[in-house]
Amino acid sequence: MVEALRAAKQYRIGLVGDKTSLPPFWELFSSLGNKRVLEQLGVRALALPGNAGTIADAPEGVALPLHTDWRAMLTAHPDINLVIETTGREDVLADLRGHLPLDVALTERAAASFFVRLLSSDQMWVACKLDLMQSRSLVRNIIDQLREQIALVDAAGLVLDCNKAVLEATGRTKDAITGRPLRAFFRLPENAEDELPQYPLERALLTGEGSEATMPHVDAEGRLHYTREYVYPIQDDEGSPANFLCIRRDITSRTQMEQRLQQSERLASIGEMSTYIAHEIRNPLFAIGGFANQLLRSVDDPVAREKIEIIIEEAKRLDGILKSILTFARPVEPGQGVDDINAIVRDTMELMGLACESQGIAAALELAPDLPKVKAGPELVKQCLINLVKNAVEAMPQGGRLVVRTAMGRTHVRLEVEDTGGGIPPEIRDKVFSPFFSTKGRGSGLGLAMTKKSLDDIGGTVELASIPGEGTRVTLHLPPQLAVAKSAPDR
Repeated sequence: MVEALRAAKQYRIGLVGDKTSLPPFWELFSSLGNKRVLEQLGVRALALPGNAGTIADAPEGVALPLHTDWRAMLTAHPDINLVIETTGREDVLADLRGHLPLDVALTERAAASFFVRLLSSDQMWVACKLDLMQSRSLVRNIIDQLREQIALVDAAGLVLDCNKAVLEATGRTKDAITGRPLRAFFRLPENAEDELPQYPLERALLTGEGSEATMPHVDAEGRLHYTREYVYPIQDDEGSPANFLCIRRDITSRTQMEQRLQQSERLASIGEMSTYIAHEIRNPLFAIGGFANQLLRSVDDPVAREKIEIIIEEAKRLDGILKSILTFARPVEPGQGVDDINAIVRDTMELMGLACESQGIAAALELAPDLPKVKAGPELVKQCLINLVKNAVEAMPQGGRLVVRTAMGRTHVRLEVEDTGGGIPPEIRDKVFSPFFSTKGRGSGLGLAMTKKSLDDIGGTVELASIPGEGTRVTLHLPPQLAVAKSAPDR
């Protein structure tokens, strides 16, 4: 029964009327705001006794063929299966009732007016629905094009809707996300359960106010990311927060640029200070060391000699720190380049092999063949590798595994040092390349800072990946020497 009702018959309509009865129909269509409803209804022609051509009062865009009577109209348009009589005159209705073909339905003025109003309202509803769907589709497309993860949650933090970026980041469908807590997908930093109110979504749900914060987290490969999370309350008619709009933006690249700028400023300060250190501290330090050596040769008391030896050793240590600072402040020259980086790695690891064996560390080399020449001097590559290997060895006091590998990346030669030590906590990850920062309580804290500065000076980069409790991997991206065609000799 329902299917039969849905299979609506397509009516092709002919109007019968006069100049007095038809204008109200035109006004009806115009007042309903749908001037094309005649075409949508299927009106084919008009019978207007005593006239021909067209009628001037018809709605804009509608031009109906006119005929002198309804018989002529049916003859010209045999597909018409419904006639609407608009005058309400008994003589016209009697003529139509008595002579209209049986396969053509007749609708009188009152009924026609009712159904036209009803159908016009339906058409307007369809048009409004279409406009709404188009607007919704436009907004959805715009939001889905944004790289930020956007989600709408209710007052309990359950997901009501989200954009395409959330689905791509989580690898789930919208049905799998909708209705579940947003925090199941918008992850928090590690070990953050005890301080949840400080994070934007939790604070917004608790206070009903907007909130934002930057949160670091480590991905599955051990790389550190920075995410900025914004939460905005959406108020109801009474001004109370009914829902919350949550936006997540990856600001890792921006944060790294800011950190590089800050480090550049620190390096500039160190460079300005190095000259003062060289002239004002090294000269007195040289004198202290010289006089201490003279005293050592002239004193026989064992206790005094021990104290003088301490002075000499500390003076040497200070001199080493000053040399590191001065070396750090100078720009690094690329040098002639390294033809065989694998040979540098083998020689360096032979030098560091004894330190690894004495600490129970199994060292392994994974060297790729046929690597291009890199734009870095042999001593620079060797010193950077020594710094990385020393840090790796110190990170594994109970032994472990150390792997040094080389490979050709998309644009740079990669030199990696990977260990199985305790890893680096995320909260200090952005400090390990800063000058004078050290977690060992000894040394100058310039090893990694010097490595990073050296790579920056020659056009390379340093990448750090670390998972706490599993280990650390430091990758040096060394720029290769490009094969530039020689210009033809002048003639």
